[in-house]
Amino acid sequence: MSSAKEKALKILDKKLIGTLSTVSNNKPHSRYMTFYNDNFTLYCATSKDTHKVEELQLNPNTHILLGLEGVAFGNEYLEIEGTVEVTQDDSMREKVWNKYMEFWFDGPEDPDLIVLKITPSSIRIMNKKGNSPEVVEM
Repeated sequence: MSSAKEKALKILDKKLIGTLSTVSNNKPHSRYMTFYNDNFTLYCATSKDTHKVEELQLNPNTHILLGLEGVAFGNEYLEIEGTVEVTQDDSMREKVWNKYMEFWFDGPEDPDLIVLKITPSSIRIMNKKGNSPEVVEM
């Protein structure tokens, strides 16, 4: 049997679209994002002029749901709590860049493109056929 950490990495390796939640006026605000995983540190690209960036500057805490597909019951997914740091690191902008971003950005060097670096504080594997969540030890 694989460890919770191995199971979580397996989910992260194949599921790259999920929700990123921030806090706005003491209320949650969620949106779909595409994530890049680097050994449990998550990254996602966005424009520097978005509400999520403003919200994260006021409160860097986030909650992410990642990995659910198809019929919900019985499919594992991750609940990730963490903190977000905004970066314009050129190497990370290159890593997260993909052709779908061409709709919003001129390329990985576009000055409006920033990367959100998410450092998890807790990860739980949820919904395995109704079983209790598994905590991923970091």
